Amino acid sequence: MNRITNKFNELKEKGRIALVAYITAGDPSLELSKDIVLKLEESGADIIELGVPFSDPMADGPVIQLASERALESGTTLKGVLDTVKRIRELSQVPIILFGYYNPFFHYGLKEFSEDAAEAGVDGILVVDLPPEEVAEFKVHTDKAGLDIVFLLAPTSTTERVELISSYASGFVYLVSVTGVTGVRPDMNYSLDALAAQIKSTSGLPVGVGFGVSSAEQVEKIAEYADAAIVGSAIVRIIERHGSDKDNLFEELSGFIDGLSGACNKPGLKMKEKAQ
Repeated sequence: MNRITNKFNELKEKGRIALVAYITAGDPSLELSKDIVLKLEESGADIIELGVPFSDPMADGPVIQLASERALESGTTLKGVLDTVKRIRELSQVPIILFGYYNPFFHYGLKEFSEDAAEAGVDGILVVDLPPEEVAEFKVHTDKAGLDIVFLLAPTSTTERVELISSYASGFVYLVSVTGVTGVRPDMNYSLDALAAQIKSTSGLPVGVGFGVSSAEQVEKIAEYADAAIVGSAIVRIIERHGSDKDNLFEELSGFIDGLSGACNKPGLKMKEKAQ
């Protein structure tokens, strides 16, 4: 078991879901990204999604697209991201997933990338534009390196698709809460209970819900039926507002993450706390 599985097991025993925090590596710099990851963990994030900036994203909304542009302009490369993970590992054992697109991984070399990512301390990979039908070549190398592969499912996913993804996925399954791209959605309507239960039953893996999650109220709803709440654009917006102003950035990030973490208790535990 790697850090991802260990973290989900640990949180399950505590009656909590995982808070997964996404940032774009290199926005505004790789040095600050390292410090942001450490601050996110300190403030209550359980798992980190580290976005690998890419010039032609498909699933990212405007907030994360702009973050990728800023990261690329600052000189961020995939090798630089792996070096940053190495530096994080000197100070933290927080589970880290690389979130990216296939082209940079393929260009790096699938075998070399898998080996280097594992050596750096990466725990899992989510490749947005790599469908399960095409994953075999990559998975040979990630399996040997001990890396999880996280897949996306959507509200429109069929039973056949759930079964196919479940046969390849490891770590957890990422359930996209809406059809569309990433971005904050204050009035989301979560009606994913049955699908989340189906995914968990079929895959035997935890289910994380993301795309549009930005408030404690939304995290509380997710805690009723899933195992993780994934927050991205709302965090990236805070980074965008403050840039390299580290003091103000960390102050706002800390308060925001702390509020979300406080909503991660499963409903049964909340009722028990109220009774006491």
